[in-house]
Amino acid sequence: MSYLLRMKLLVLATFLQLLAVIHGIPHSNGFYYNSIDNGNHNINEIYFNGVQLTVQTPSNTIFAYRGSNVTLPCRYRYTPELTTPRKIRVKWSKLRADSTKERDVLVAIGLRHRSFREFKGRVHLRQDAQREVSLVIKDLRLEDYGKYKCEVIDGLEDESGIVELELRGVVFPYQPAHGRYQLNFHDAKKACEEQDAVIASFEQLFRAWEEGLDWCNAGWLLDGTVQYPITLPREPCGGRDMAPGVRSYGERHKNLHRYDVFCFSSSLKGKVYYLRHPDKLQYQEAEQACREDGAEIAKVGQLFAAWKFLDLDQCDAGWLADGSVRYPIAFPRLNCGPPEPGVRSFGFPDKNLQKYGVYCYK
Repeated sequence: MSYLLRMKLLVLATFLQLLAVIHGIPHSNGFYYNSIDNGNHNINEIYFNGVQLTVQTPSNTIFAYRGSNVTLPCRYRYTPELTTPRKIRVKWSKLRADSTKERDVLVAIGLRHRSFREFKGRVHLRQDAQREVSLVIKDLRLEDYGKYKCEVIDGLEDESGIVELELRGVVFPYQPAHGRYQLNFHDAKKACEEQDAVIASFEQLFRAWEEGLDWCNAGWLLDGTVQYPITLPREPCGGRDMAPGVRSYGERHKNLHRYDVFCFSSSLKGKVYYLRHPDKLQYQEAEQACREDGAEIAKVGQLFAAWKFLDLDQCDAGWLADGSVRYPIAFPRLNCGPPEPGVRSFGFPDKNLQKYGVYCYK
């Protein structure tokens, strides 16, 4: 609720209380505003003639996969319950990373609703139960993760709740063909998008570190900070005496400073596979071979997603769309690299001289 509206309500409450004193009206039937701190966040409650509006959203994070449909629960209630139908306005918005700005997702009054920008045609309200105004998002995209606000407006009354949506996915470090620490923030975002991924958030990197990600090169994150995850402390990575954790360089200049980047991808609708071919191929030959098989050469994010979610396991190095050569190992074994699962990299060999297999995406 805005500061100006709170002040108006307090003035009105004071006026009604004066009337109550003058006319002998009990205060409990008046109008007043109350803010309650429950230890996590404030629950704003408005009482009008003894009626309280409350918006209920889940405290737990909602998890989903790219390409799936998800419902973000939201319900509201009056205390005491009203028997007369009221015409309310519902607004769903997505909070930006700093939580100070919002992006409109959907606005609804009764059966009429309007969706906005990238959510247009992909969202609607679920109103199966009484006082339910849950948001359904179809065909989830990588950039859909984040915090959403469910706001219910009834005249002067305006209450809201927050729902957090997180995608199940995989975080991977990325550097381009021309070497380490070459990307400013804007180049980093673009590099991830070109590999069927988005730049990772701190929360996603932290979760990947908890799952064992260890990488000594610093990379950009969505909030403009530069960090890197270390599970095995060592001299080149902050020193042996430092505890495991996510090391941070703090916020950096998005145009001037250059680092690698951590990207985030989720499950795939299609299939990544190693193309069986009688010969090893140069890069252009590899691209053509995928096209002849009715597919396209796979991107780095697609290979990581297939390894993470489909246990893609292939002990053969193959070209990818960015010109790198990699191979995924879900079940480590002799002669297939280190003893841990992962996507192995051969770097960026000469496209015209070196020959390898190829990973295709269909």
